[in-house]
Amino acid sequence: MEYVILAVVIAVVAIAAIAGLVVSGRRRQQLPPKSQAPVITAPKPTPSEPQVGEEAAPPTEEPRRTVEEVELPEAEAVTVPETVEEEVPALEVPEPTAGRLVRLRSRLSRSQNSLGKGLLSLLSREHLDEDTWEEIEETLLTADVGVAPTQELVERLRTRVKVLGTRTPEELRGLLREELVELIGKDADRTVHSTKHQEGPAVVLVVGVNGVGKTTTTGKLARVLVADGRKVVLGAADTFRAAAADQLQTWGERVGARTVRGPEGGDPASIAFDAVKEGIAEGADTVLVDTAGRLHTKTGLMDELGKVKRVVEKHGPVDEVLLVLDATTGQNGLIQARVFAEVVDITGIVLTKLDGTAKGGIVVAVQRELGVPVKLIGLGEGADDLAPFEPGAFVDALIGD
Repeated sequence: MEYVILAVVIAVVAIAAIAGLVVSGRRRQQLPPKSQAPVITAPKPTPSEPQVGEEAAPPTEEPRRTVEEVELPEAEAVTVPETVEEEVPALEVPEPTAGRLVRLRSRLSRSQNSLGKGLLSLLSREHLDEDTWEEIEETLLTADVGVAPTQELVERLRTRVKVLGTRTPEELRGLLREELVELIGKDADRTVHSTKHQEGPAVVLVVGVNGVGKTTTTGKLARVLVADGRKVVLGAADTFRAAAADQLQTWGERVGARTVRGPEGGDPASIAFDAVKEGIAEGADTVLVDTAGRLHTKTGLMDELGKVKRVVEKHGPVDEVLLVLDATTGQNGLIQARVFAEVVDITGIVLTKLDGTAKGGIVVAVQRELGVPVKLIGLGEGADDLAPFEPGAFVDALIGD
């Protein structure tokens, strides 16, 4: 029994010793290592820092200036910006319309070479046989004179040449001039009715398909009327084409004509109505209404054009309905003219781009088709290149001097 107690005591002592060794080992691991004291290096004093003790240097006195000696900066002059008045552009003075076609006769050079000079060359042949007369007929047809007018002209020329006998160049030119003027029609009323009447200003509707220069023609017509002493109001009823109203307003501002416009895509009839109303209020002589470019195959759009005319007539009669045609389109232009004439009563024709075509005979053909006269022709891109149509001056330009 004693041995057992002794063994237990020895075991307890051994366990206690081992536990003490383990605890002391852990404490050693947790203690931080002894660190060396940091070495602190004092910064070298800079000349600008104050120094004390032995390193202090005697202060140096800097020269000082009194208040009277200090020069103050000069005060900058404050410039007040001048008020810049916006310069109002001077109104343009359009060229007078009298004799304008005579001044622009050189623009008909292409038509002259094809029609006038071609006919003179053929008629000047010594023997006018059937082949020559066929060539004369072909020349007239190529110039878009039309079949019926061509046959009439050829027959009259045949008769007069037989009676005349010997033909000098001057006699031939005079003969051809008389017949062409007669063919075009010298007695038709080609005046653009733009004079103010008792009901109010004269109302002119400008119609035509897209691309014929309708809005530009309206602006140029305003210049023609202003040049003749008319006071003009413009109605921008072409609400379907982007920037059409801006374009027309620019034309009006150049000559002092006011433009009545509405929102894009608005009701054209309403704008036309307001334009005439404004013309009455301002005491204008003429109201020019630029309608939307209608495709002649669109029945609904053509009906709307008729609506514009009916709404405008609530103020008073429409004095002119001018159809703008592109002279370069030839027979297609005649189809357009026929359809427009069924919707509104066309009173006159404006032929544009006549300077760029060799088909001057379209003047004759379109008059025969509609039974209304050509009143204005466009002979260029300039602002004053729209001229009142004069048959005599036109024929003189075709056949030359």
